[in-house]
Order: sequence, then C-alpha cells, then structure tokens
Amino acid sequence: MPLPPATLFEFDFFEPVPIQIEVSEAPLTSDAGLLPLRQFDERIGLTKQFAAVLDDPRDPELTEHTFLEMVRSRVYGILAGYEDQNDHDTLRTDPVFKLIADRSPEDDDLASQPTLSRFENQINIPSLKRLREVFVDQFIASFDTPPRHLTFDLDAVDDPAHGHQQLTFWHNYYDQNQYLPLVITCADNDQFVMLSLRHGSAHAALGADDDVAYLVTRLRQVWPDVVLHFRGDCAFGIPDLYDVCERVRVFYTFGLTANAVLQRETEGLLAEAVAGYERERQAARQEEPPRPAVPSRLFAGFWYQAGTWPGPRYVVAKAEANDQGTNRRFVVSNRPEASLLPGPTYDEYAMRGESENRNKEFKCDLAMNRLSDHRFLANYFRLYLHAAAMNLLVRLRRFIAEPLPALPTQAETAPPTSQSGEAACPATEGGVPAEALTGEERQRHFRLRRQRDPLGEGHPCTWRTLLIKVAAEVIVRTRRIVIRLSSSWPHLGWYLHVCERLGNPLPTPVPDPSG
Repeated sequence: MPLPPATLFEFDFFEPVPIQIEVSEAPLTSDAGLLPLRQFDERIGLTKQFAAVLDDPRDPELTEHTFLEMVRSRVYGILAGYEDQNDHDTLRTDPVFKLIADRSPEDDDLASQPTLSRFENQINIPSLKRLREVFVDQFIASFDTPPRHLTFDLDAVDDPAHGHQQLTFWHNYYDQNQYLPLVITCADNDQFVMLSLRHGSAHAALGADDDVAYLVTRLRQVWPDVVLHFRGDCAFGIPDLYDVCERVRVFYTFGLTANAVLQRETEGLLAEAVAGYERERQAARQEEPPRPAVPSRLFAGFWYQAGTWPGPRYVVAKAEANDQGTNRRFVVSNRPEASLLPGPTYDEYAMRGESENRNKEFKCDLAMNRLSDHRFLANYFRLYLHAAAMNLLVRLRRFIAEPLPALPTQAETAPPTSQSGEAACPATEGGVPAEALTGEERQRHFRLRRQRDPLGEGHPCTWRTLLIKVAAEVIVRTRRIVIRLSSSWPHLGWYLHVCERLGNPLPTPVPDPSG
C-alpha cells in the first residue's frame, strides 16, 4: 500500500482552511494538446516523409534513437514552444512526447540535447536537397482537385545571429549580424513550399530565380494547365526574376523602386490625388457631426523601360493623399489585366501582406530565428524543422476550419458544431466572395471569422492557449493508454471539436501523372 504524499509547503492566504502543496506520483503532462496534431500527422505522413529522406550513416543494430523519433521530438517541441535543444533534456521524460515519438510512457527516455545536437549536425547536402523535393511533394499532395490558379509570395526573412555561426555576416540594411533565409509561400493555402538559408550579407533575391524555375517545373509536371502568379516586394523587382518568369511563362507582380523618371511620370496623378483629398476633407468637415476624411487613392498604368531592361514592361502606379501626407508606390507586372484594372492589380499585389503575417508566425511564434547551431548545414536543417512544424499546423487548421457562409449580426464565440470536409471559401452578404471584399467590409469579415473560429484562423500562440497547453494524466494499462483531461478546463470544447473533426476523411491527393 503506497504511503500518502507528504506535504511540502503550506499557504495560509485562504482563511477557512490551509492550502497544502504535495507532489503526485501520477504521470502528468502539460502538453496533451499535441496528441490531435500527432493523429493528423499520422494521417498525412508529414514527419514520416520528412525523416525518410535523411541519410543515416549509423549502424541500425546500435541505434537507440531513430531519425524519425528525433524529428518528431524537435517538430512537436517547436509547436509547443520548446524551440531549443536544451528543452529536451526535460521533455525526454514527458509521457506525451514519448507517445508522439512512438514510445510507451513506460519506455526508455527520448534523445537528450547532446544526441539531438549530433543529429542536426549530421545532416548533409543530399539530405537537404531531398527535403526540398519533399516539401513540394507534400504541397502537391495537399490538393484534392487540380488548382486552376496559384499565387506564390517571395520574401526574405532576417534572422539575427548572436554567436559565431558559419556564414553569419553583417547586413547594413537590417543593421545586424544575421542569416537571410528566403521563403516561398502559397497565398492560397498558407503553406511554406520552398526555403533557402543564405549568408547574412546576401541580396534579398539571391537564388530566387532558380527556386522559381524549379517550382514551376515541378508544378507543371503535375498540373500542366495551372496559372501561376509570383509576387514580391521591390527587393525582388530585378531583371533576373523578370527574365525567369517570362521564360517559364508565369505571371508576376513585383514592387519597383521609385526613381526620378517614375516620379516625373506620376506628378500629375499625385497632384490630382492631393486635390481630391482636399475636396474630401472639406466635405467631411461640413457634415454634422464631422467625420474622418477618406484617403484619396488614384491609380495609373504606363509602359516603362529601365536602362538595363531589354524592352518595356508595364508599370502600375499608386498615388495616395491622406492626413499623413502623400505616398507613391510602383509595381511592375506582366498580368494582362494590369492595363485595364490598375487599381485591382495593385490591391491584389498588396494582399501579399497576408503572407508576411505567416512569416511573422514562422519567425516569432515558432521561433524560426533560433538558428543557433555553429554549422551552416545544421542551421539549414533547423530551418526545415521549423517549416515542417508550421506546415503541420497550417494544414490542420485548414482541415478543421469552419466555413463562414454569411456575415452574422452577432459573432459566435462558442465552439462550432462539426461539419464534414475542408473549409470552403466563405461568402458574404449578397453572395460576394471574401476575396472580393475591400476596406472595412473585409476587416469586419475576417474579424468575425476569427471570433467564430479562433483555431481555424488562429496563430500558433492561439493554438497553444486553446489546445496544446493542457495538463493531463497519462494512465498506461495493458490494452490501452488513457489521457485524462480535466472537465473544468475552460477550452475542453475546442479540444473535443478538433478531435471530432479528425474523424472526417482527408482530401484525396491529385494523382501525379509522372508517377
């Protein structure tokens, strides 16, 4: 018969009775919300495919921790907010992390920090090249029907370095010692499709032309008729990217740095915007009560040829006047509708800000910037580990997301009922697709969607609060393992909702005609 637990501490702030602190021998975890993600991972095979392409030179008979086990330890640790290898000296005994790695809670402990460090530093260049292929394969497999149109965003994400990692250099623009990864994300499903870790002083567009050519080739092998569109800020508005996009026959819209020629060309447009805003400001003051003046935004398009270009390209200019002053922006695009609809062309380019929000989740919430191994290749592999964690979460939140058929008058905040299938494109009042909304209506639509479906629209920090970070008792029995949650947990409804949605069938991947 076990002895009763001894009281360690006693608090007296609660007057009726004392509060005693005891230690329980029951196996407990604080990350039971990782189990639904592990179940979804099992169904789509994300971490299994990831680990399968890594070269493992070790003798299998002498191997205690497989690469798959260590990949899952790192990926799920990142999702739960444990981005450092040091964290796994504690997590290696956690019963849920053992289950995630296909070990019973009663089995031996998982890999320690030194073992994980040797694992990351063992990754070679062929393994990294195969990971690039795996990410594109998994992106393709996430579609159940061939897409008609895909939009990709290119972005450089700075990663400050605080040690002496290989190939970290000073970058004058960012004013820091750093790496400068390049990421290509899909605006249609938020997935990270391609990644490149580059030295700290690299140009933002270094290697982007090769990545675009590779991605287009892979996608056209599966979907020969898909229309592809690439976007990027003015750092990517360079001749090499224009040339490769035109050579592989894809559309592009890239920011264009202002110069004296472009400014002279748009002086009249800016003057017209200023005059329009002054009229609007006077009208707003005369209303009772006075209202804020609406900014004046005007657009124009024209052909322009820089000195290094082989021929003219179409440029869309935006001139804006508001209470903060004036603002001019330029983009260069080969989209056929740019000459007819310069305003929507620019606004569609500006929507790449949503992809930048995914990059912020990647960098801040999932700590992509913790590339603190000494070797460059080890940090390159770490970048892939963090991206795998991001893609797993992105695919699950799209799978469990609730469609929003119309904008309600009151936002629903209770856990929604289960519906089958992946989230469809929501429509608004009048049948207008959400993608067509602008201004306040667009902001209201997404605000209500986040309130109604905080997990389907939630950042990693939201998932940790509502799902991942939950204490549970892990009970090992002969025929089953029981995870016992508290009935008083305020977010239990969301946990049950996600588990229920996991019972829905997955989309059937599009067959690859190349085999």
